[in-house]
Amino acid sequence: MAEGGSTTVEPALDAGSAFRSRDFRLYQVARLLVILGAEAQSVAVAWQVYQITHSALDLGYTGLALFLPGLFCVLPAGHAADRYDRRGIILICYGLQFVCTGALLWFAFFGTGGNGHRIWPIYAVLVGIGMGRAFSGPASSAMLPSLVPKEHFVNAVTWGASIYQIANIAGPAVGGLLFTLQLTGALAHWNGAAVVYAFTLVMLAGFLVMIGMIRTRVVMAEKKAFDVRTMLAGLEYVWKAKLLLGSISLDLFAVLLGGAVALLPIFATDILHAGPRGLGLLRAMPSLGALVVSLTMLVKPIKHHAGKTMLVCVGIFGAATVVFGLSRSIWISLVALVLIGASDMVSVVIRSSILQLATPPEMRGRVSAVNWLFIGASNEFGEFESGLTAHWWGAVRAVVIGGIGSMMVTGTAAALFPRLRNADSLTAESLMEANREQSMAEPID
Repeated sequence: MAEGGSTTVEPALDAGSAFRSRDFRLYQVARLLVILGAEAQSVAVAWQVYQITHSALDLGYTGLALFLPGLFCVLPAGHAADRYDRRGIILICYGLQFVCTGALLWFAFFGTGGNGHRIWPIYAVLVGIGMGRAFSGPASSAMLPSLVPKEHFVNAVTWGASIYQIANIAGPAVGGLLFTLQLTGALAHWNGAAVVYAFTLVMLAGFLVMIGMIRTRVVMAEKKAFDVRTMLAGLEYVWKAKLLLGSISLDLFAVLLGGAVALLPIFATDILHAGPRGLGLLRAMPSLGALVVSLTMLVKPIKHHAGKTMLVCVGIFGAATVVFGLSRSIWISLVALVLIGASDMVSVVIRSSILQLATPPEMRGRVSAVNWLFIGASNEFGEFESGLTAHWWGAVRAVVIGGIGSMMVTGTAAALFPRLRNADSLTAESLMEANREQSMAEPID
């Protein structure tokens, strides 16, 4: 393309261009393993908690235990990701998660004390896992751009989203299968939870080996003092960079309000009368829609009008949520959930690309930490919000009102953030230009 009288030749891209990088291949295989293990483990934890307490509220607290460490650690986690070796941070954090999963395995064999009826030890372990995620999340996100050439970054994000969805679909199924597995012989005394936690430990070990093999070394930011101003730099940057603020806040409020997925057991049981098999289908549909869209975007990536596309897709997300809430047909509900997952995936790819490409390398850790806090708020805390509003208004009204709220958020974001609305191609040059207000501001430590 021509710019300023000069001609540059864009490199040829294909659907698998990001996988030409050795470190990216290692990283994605590692992610596939660890997400499979984590999703399988979540099934076992949920069953264990429910078997001990028989309380839906106690199940909700598992998400809160994972979210709270991120809330309190977001600033130091982002600072650490910009100050220290990101690969080292990831290894330490997942080493901590390995220890925590080992503790869950111990509980599966020997109980949690109090005749097996104490729940707080499991919550304590989940807080430890949440702590590891709080620090590893920003480091992982900030490390990704260094694993591939910048012209392959959007392809890398799309592949990462696809792999996540594959693991997100397969992980709970694997966890459920292993949980019901009946072992014989020397392993006959292993219960279902123990089998799942052992599987997760193997996945974590594979992850640590793969990450340890990555050779990429990232140029870190200048080692400034570990003070409040330096830690707050990520929040300050996002606040001033309206392109980033718009994309992150749009996703936060849309997903926080449109939390239909958290209420699927109620819809499957009381509204659609679909039973356990129907619940399984309902849970799979958002991931199926997301996977189909992410694979499509590998072949036909977004080249122009990224901001408008994101806004339209978030609007579709809200409308599909309303349709799901009003539906009394299992087939209409399944289609609505596919649309929810598909539209959300487009938003995820665009937001992730904007986040990394419009942020200077030395700020990516702290900005990624802010993003991870928003994601945690929209996901784990969003489950709590969905349950609370369903308790107040009923499940149908909660979902319908939430979907309408998501559409209203979309319209508000379009009006408040013209830089997001006018964002064009997902390239570093285009996004930095759209975000040039930040570069004109005073430098941030």
